[in-house]
Amino acid sequence: MCMKKTIMTVITMTAVFCACQSVKKETPADIPASQTQETTMTPPAETKKTPLPENATLKAPDTFNVRFDTTKGGFVVEVHRDWAPLGADRFYNLIKLGYFSDIAFFRVIPGFMAQFGINGSPEVSAKWRTANIKDDPSAGQSNQRGYITFATAGPNTRTTQFFINYRDNSRLDSMGFVPFGRVISGMGVVDALHGGYGEGAPGGNGPDQGQVQNEGNAYLKAEFPKLDYINSASLEK
Repeated sequence: MCMKKTIMTVITMTAVFCACQSVKKETPADIPASQTQETTMTPPAETKKTPLPENATLKAPDTFNVRFDTTKGGFVVEVHRDWAPLGADRFYNLIKLGYFSDIAFFRVIPGFMAQFGINGSPEVSAKWRTANIKDDPSAGQSNQRGYITFATAGPNTRTTQFFINYRDNSRLDSMGFVPFGRVISGMGVVDALHGGYGEGAPGGNGPDQGQVQNEGNAYLKAEFPKLDYINSASLEK
């Protein structure tokens, strides 16, 4: 449900999806010692770059595949830029920037959808929270089983949150939820994601999205230890 005064994620079974863009309060090889008499300097490890929205400037290929490796196994998403050009470009840039590392499937509703996309680092999450892209007009694709779509908080508010449909959710099509790709292998892995926590607060006992934004994976792993995660996501060649 997406009400004017309620912070929610995608729709409940009878209301509109909502990707929360605000927060409730201020509050992711060992080297052995040298055996020679010479002292050798080990070069510092490369620092992992922070995925920043200002670097999300690439145009996506017409079609591309992304492999997600998760705590339940792997699945592959096939993206079609002509279905939703702006959405495909954002998704492509997130992959290229390494955004999907230790990312929780924080809202999984069996028989409905699985949602993910809030970064486990509150600092990174804050950078993307208002990095909105405009909506794409429908190209005729529908929210069918296995199709992936942005979650939103209303018109032109797409950022980094997505959901994969578990069933025919075509009723969402007229609400502005435009799919940009589909799972082409490993849908059984998506089906197996932990869905025991249900809806988030205030309507349920699942993760509160405001706290996810503010506290990241520290909150999720402490309070919801059975959640599944994306370990990594990469372009398939």
